[in-house]
Amino acid sequence: MALPVVVITDPLPGRRVSEPLTFTVDAALEGDLWTARTDTGEEVLCQRLTAPATPGRTTFVAVVSFEQRVELTLAGPAQSADGGIRTREPKEPDAFVRLDTGYFDLEMCTGTAQGTGASKWGLRHFGAVTEGVDLLPSGNNAIGGFYGPFFTPENGLINPPEHTTVDIEVVERGPVLHHYRMHGTVPDGLLEELRGKTFSIDWRFTHGTPYFTRSYRVDDFQAVINGRSVSNKITVGDEFESGAGDIVFTRFEAYDGTRYRAGDPYAEELKTMVGKLLASGISATEKFETFKSLLTGDFDSAHWDLYWRLFSTWEGALPDADIRKCLGQVRAASHVRADLTDRPWTFARDGVDVSALADETIFAGPATKTVEYHPLYRRAMVWWTSQASGAFQVVQRRQSGWVNWGTNGENECPELPVGVEIKTAYGSFVGTWTTVADQLENPPHVAVG
Repeated sequence: MALPVVVITDPLPGRRVSEPLTFTVDAALEGDLWTARTDTGEEVLCQRLTAPATPGRTTFVAVVSFEQRVELTLAGPAQSADGGIRTREPKEPDAFVRLDTGYFDLEMCTGTAQGTGASKWGLRHFGAVTEGVDLLPSGNNAIGGFYGPFFTPENGLINPPEHTTVDIEVVERGPVLHHYRMHGTVPDGLLEELRGKTFSIDWRFTHGTPYFTRSYRVDDFQAVINGRSVSNKITVGDEFESGAGDIVFTRFEAYDGTRYRAGDPYAEELKTMVGKLLASGISATEKFETFKSLLTGDFDSAHWDLYWRLFSTWEGALPDADIRKCLGQVRAASHVRADLTDRPWTFARDGVDVSALADETIFAGPATKTVEYHPLYRRAMVWWTSQASGAFQVVQRRQSGWVNWGTNGENECPELPVGVEIKTAYGSFVGTWTTVADQLENPPHVAVG
């Protein structure tokens, strides 16, 4: 049987590095691994995908480095893989897997639902193999959590990495591709319309690729958040840390420039309310006293999630009636401050030094391509979303060393449509991040002849 030729062409100039390519041939081929040869004589490993299976057809995934155009011809089954994605000894007790993808060293955790930063699910350790720097060294933060509208003070919760666990399904696992699907249930909060909802998240990592892909699915919902109707929109939050006094990234930028407002009145009002509650001794519960002991020092140096946890019905530090009353006051004051004209919209053509601005926080306008980077270390994290998030909250806080990229507007209003594909690249992309973002947006064309 003559095997088809796969023709890959790049719609953009430049070189692709370990670009994942999926193609389907009209033949039922046996064997988990196949080899293919490029038109320049290089050997490429192809992994047969198990889902979805179509009778009489076979789908493969391969990673190829090329410039402009390359042809692949399937050669035959491979007995074993030389290299590829491998597993390593995990760091966290709730780790599901730690992967060395050949580019990333990352650890995926299921979470423990104990309500602390160290109990989050998601990627709790992450870094580039060649750099050797863990962007989440303590394991007290995570990449990939989703927050609003479920896990916000308005609903009487915090976030899923702290208050729920996930089951992880292995969809594909081979030397070229690892595809995992997280399944979780949102714990019920105070809003009736957000109860009984489940979610799933697909994660894809390929060998040697400088980016990974994910997408979020949540049961249909509609609620009113920040006084606005929110239908099937969520806040995805990627966190990074470096310890107090330093930050992993020092700039934020959106493609074609950043329109933003500095400062976070909502966080200020929430911190003020926390301070009042701690001073008043409104509750004598054991959990309330625990939070009081944790928040005796500088609020700005504390783990950010501690600000929210007093208002979590899951935590039980306050009665639900007090949660509603306190957050009603916070929302009312925050709405007024958010609509004042004392925080002008600013346009920056280059990166925004977030930590130099009020509250070390900005709220940026709609975009599909964004970046956080460190000009000295030359490291950059680039995000592309298949639909625009209506807003972003970016925090680069030197007091605690915490950095955040979140798809929400002011007052915790979620802005990313459910089901959107997110590609996230990391590397020495400071001067070339827009090229990387364009490549994330525009994958190569694949034609099977």
